[in-house]
Amino acid sequence: MRRRVRTAVPVAVPVGVGLSVAAALLLTGIATDGSAPAAAGPPPAAGPPPTARFSENGVTVTLSVSGWQAAKGTGTLTAVFAPETAGFHLYSTALPPAGVEGVGRPTAVTVTGTLAADGPLTAAQAERTVRLPGVGAPVPVYPDGPVTTTLPLRASGSGSATVLIGYASCSTRDGCTIPVSDHPVRMRVTSEGPAFVTP
Repeated sequence: MRRRVRTAVPVAVPVGVGLSVAAALLLTGIATDGSAPAAAGPPPAAGPPPTARFSENGVTVTLSVSGWQAAKGTGTLTAVFAPETAGFHLYSTALPPAGVEGVGRPTAVTVTGTLAADGPLTAAQAERTVRLPGVGAPVPVYPDGPVTTTLPLRASGSGSATVLIGYASCSTRDGCTIPVSDHPVRMRVTSEGPAFVTP
């Protein structure tokens, strides 16, 4: 018995129609060869700004760099000082280095090495003054809780830099913690900007 063999009959398709069909298949996610197209995947996300964190004497300090402009070598260093116990406050950035009549220490952020301050250190919180027993002058402090400070930065080139952190926290009920002076946080500056060095 002879087997029948069916042959496909070619059908002419106008060029314009063929292109539109192929385009429609691609738009609906079907490849022209019948296979599924490769997944494009999500676009690469921008990395978070460099950050560092440490805790000492009742306060957690979180540092980050944002708004870095590589062409100018400038950006902003943000330092958030968060007392770990409710009812504690930090002292003003404008407090003298030795405090008021020896009481308190300023909230301080300075930089050395290939980074320099490009403006003054400012705090987001408004300061107020308190009267302390045995101290004749009012003492400027921030409200209880976290304080966010910002410092404009400028890089002089690539290399090492150090952020120096100082502060003291106090409570009108529980007294004060031991002041922290010039706590170092290491950084490395490259052509892409500054990044914190993992200890």
